[in-house]
Amino acid sequence: MKPLVLTDIEGTTSSISFVKDVLFPYARQALPDFVARNGHDPHVRPLLDQVAAECGGICQDAMIAETLQGWIDEDRKHTALKALQGMIWAAGYREGDFKADIYPDVAPALQDWHARGIPIAVYSSGSVPAQKLLFSHTQAGDLTPLFCNYFDTEVGHKRVADSYRLIADTLDRTPDTIYFLSDVVEELNAAREAGMHTVLLDRLEDYPEPRSDSAANGHARVTSFADIALT
Repeated sequence: MKPLVLTDIEGTTSSISFVKDVLFPYARQALPDFVARNGHDPHVRPLLDQVAAECGGICQDAMIAETLQGWIDEDRKHTALKALQGMIWAAGYREGDFKADIYPDVAPALQDWHARGIPIAVYSSGSVPAQKLLFSHTQAGDLTPLFCNYFDTEVGHKRVADSYRLIADTLDRTPDTIYFLSDVVEELNAAREAGMHTVLLDRLEDYPEPRSDSAANGHARVTSFADIALT
């Protein structure tokens, strides 16, 4: 059986700065107007009501939007926030306000693996719709045909081994046939505990101090997708 590649996004395929300095600020600025315009949309209202209920029943949409902006500032991984951000980003991509920034070594490697019949999936803290938006609007074009599946935190936290076991089950794979790629050592630790192969992406742009030896905690370390060896 050919191996399967499971990749993170932020800090792995795309720079941390793209998410932190482009996507998050864009959503933060757009939130109040988006909520005001779409508060009665049946896809939006339940998400706003969920936030309101969790915050003691706040009833004004302007206050909900302000709460969501605070969650963005905290980098809170909340399902409702991720869904609303995805809707806002979709409009931004459609309008051409930005394109997804991916590292130049990523698309060639993904295309090579795909051509060799190696399945590729995504596991990111961003929602699945946001993942698809990003990969369909990259500077290298639409990369979504290269992926067989997408996973977000609906399957569980990325630093918990059971999340990776569930992903393997969903993909009808044994964990030892999967390579998980990430820039976060704690995520790699969880994937390894689940039985997956692990590769630490240690990119100079995101991590100026190389994470080698003990800092890599035994995970294979590369600085580019071109250096990843699949066996």
